[in-house]
This record gives sequence, C-alpha cells and structure tokens, in this order.
Amino acid sequence: MPADDAQLLTRTAKLPADRFGEGFVRDAWYVACLSPDLKPGKTAKHEFLGEPVLLGRTRQGEAYALGDLCPHRAAALSAGRVHREADGTDSIECPYHGWRFGADGACKAIPSLTADSGFDISKVRVRRYPVVESQGLVWIWMASDPRRAAPPPEPPPTIPGVVGGKPKLVDHLDYDVHIDHAVLGLIDPAHGPYVHQQWWWRTTASQHEKAKTFRPSEAGFTMVRHAPSKNSKAYAILGGEPLTEITFRLPGLRWEHVSVGDKQVLALSAMTPINAHKTRMNQIIWSDHWAFLALYPIIRIAARAFLRQDGKIVDCQTPGLRCNPPLMWVGDADQQARWYHQCKREWAASRWEGRPFRNPVKEQTLRWRT
Repeated sequence: MPADDAQLLTRTAKLPADRFGEGFVRDAWYVACLSPDLKPGKTAKHEFLGEPVLLGRTRQGEAYALGDLCPHRAAALSAGRVHREADGTDSIECPYHGWRFGADGACKAIPSLTADSGFDISKVRVRRYPVVESQGLVWIWMASDPRRAAPPPEPPPTIPGVVGGKPKLVDHLDYDVHIDHAVLGLIDPAHGPYVHQQWWWRTTASQHEKAKTFRPSEAGFTMVRHAPSKNSKAYAILGGEPLTEITFRLPGLRWEHVSVGDKQVLALSAMTPINAHKTRMNQIIWSDHWAFLALYPIIRIAARAFLRQDGKIVDCQTPGLRCNPPLMWVGDADQQARWYHQCKREWAASRWEGRPFRNPVKEQTLRWRT
C-alpha cells in the first residue's frame, strides 16, 4: 500500500475480537500487579477483561487468583475475610453466608448445612485463574473458555535483558478507553513532538525523517537494534553510544531494551484491560546504569510527566471514541497499528480454528517523520 494512501478501519466482524476497539486477546498472560503488592494472608479486589477477580497470597507465600463471585448468591468474596482452616491453609469466607473457598477454588465449608444433609461440597467451586510470578511481576492467564479442558498455559513472556534486582521505577495510569486504542499509544511513533514537548525530549521544531527496520517476533514484531534518534535528548544522559531494541507482542506488551556498553535500561509498558472501557498502563523500568542512582529523583519526575502526557491526550480522545467513528491509518507511521490489528485478528482466528498462530508481519523498513 503506498505510504500516502489512507486506509479506513473495517468494522465487519466474522471472528471474536475482529472489530477494532472491541473484544480482547484471550488465552494470554496479562500483568496483574507487582509481586510486592500481594501481602501474605491478604486479598485484593480487581477486574480484568471485565471479569471480577480476587488476587491473594497465602500465608505460605503462594499467589493465587479466584473469580470474585460466590456461586451461592453472587456476593463478592473480596468483601469477606481470610480464614485459617484447621490444617493451616487459607480460605476466603463469603461475607453473606460464610461459604469458604480455598486458594485452589474448592469449597471448604458451607456453614448452613447440617451434619446429615448429604450434600457433597466437593462439587462446589469458584473459578481459579492460573497465576505465575516472574521477575517481580504477577501474571494472570485469561482463558478463552475456562470450562473447556485445555493444556496448561505456556509460561509468561520472559522479559529480555533484565539486570536483576528490584525495578528502579514503577508507575501506572488508568485510561478510559478500550485496550486497542491504548495500545496504539505504545506503538505510534509520530505523536512524540506534539504530545511530549519538553526541552529534554523533543519539540515540533525538531523533526527528522526516520527509517527503522522491523522483523516478526513472537506474537508481534520488533524494531531491530539501532542507535536512538538524535533529537531524543533524554538518551544523552546515558552517555556513550546507546543502542535500543523495541519489541511489541500480544496482548499489549512493549519492551524497550537500551544497552550502553555493559549497562542496560529496560522499560516494560504493559497494557492490562480492566474492562471494555478502561485500561491500565503499567510502566516498569529496570537498570544497572549509574544515572538511575545519581539522577533517580529527576528521572522519576520526568517519567511520571511523560506518562501523564499520554493520559492527557487519551482524555482528549475519549469523547470522540464514544461516537465510534471510522478511524484512519495513514502511511508508514501507522503500519505498526495495522500489524497490531492483524496480529490480534490472527490470534483470535488461530484460537477459533484450533491451530498455531501464524504471524502476519513481514520484515520491512518503515519511514516516517517525527
């Protein structure tokens, strides 16, 4: 397609998640929270992909996730309390009638039953979501059909190049848009001079033509390692000759891995849909570079300001997106948006048809001005 052609987003739906701005990527891992957010013996109320979820950690240290819905009268289990069973394990007590459920979702007790009732409580369960902790993050597996027998999910994506230790910076922000629109902000290279106007980043007066090579990668695509743009002044504080590689993969994960000699900076932007109209942006940065020790207060303020500028522009979009207008993808600057939509559709089709995912992305050099 010529770079100066405009493409309208189609709105015909044949598969789940086929329409842009609707549906979610299922059978996928999402960032639920940071590991330190879950305290032993505590629970927290959450919502992921429109589903109420209770996240917790047993006193023995195991993270777990249950459907936050008692099967008796649909009361929120998160409004109840953690109960210690006679065997020392934890259960969640429903605040309505005291039904108790273990971390595996199995019913432990129904207090209203008499000893001779004959009711088999082992038949009562709440949904249990697979949870994995990896590299300081808690990941939750959102299945396409929890009732259908399926092999255990693959491990969550491994974050490349982590230098170890705790994240140097953690932030999050909720956007009042569907995850599709939130993801576009991660992979849109043209908004920087307008949304992120700072002396230490770039201005509308400092725009250059860029040419970047992209290759298909697991469930997404990668901008291959390259020197950062000269008009992105923030990279200057790293010194030396920084090289960066940017990878995007479904369902909404973007890694920027910067290396300066033997030092590294790794930024993960992870989009987790709360529901069809709200998405949480999780921003986590690891590094062993001296700048994150010496200049931490300045970097933290700058990073928070950067993220909230994205939030401000999303606020500008939200009223218009509620009208569900046809949107446009124009030129190479919007090619990553096309790829995201193609990958999402192919992911849904592969699950629908019971076959492996076939990455629609082909190696290509894209050119745009920013």
